[in-house]
Amino acid sequence: MNVQESFNKFVKDSKRVLKVSKKPDKQEYFELAKVTSLGVVIVGVIGFVVFLLGALIGL
Repeated sequence: MNVQESFNKFVKDSKRVLKVSKKPDKQEYFELAKVTSLGVVIVGVIGFVVFLLGALIGL
């Protein structure tokens, strides 16, 4: 497969993805924002606990 064929395949696949994708409605957007925020908070809490344990141990 040469460069031109690869590019044409990429364009074709990209058009197909854009055709089936849709804009999220307001409820779906807020649910996604809540889940993402919860994940950020959980990772932050885990990082803070690791930092505190490191400070207590003296690393």
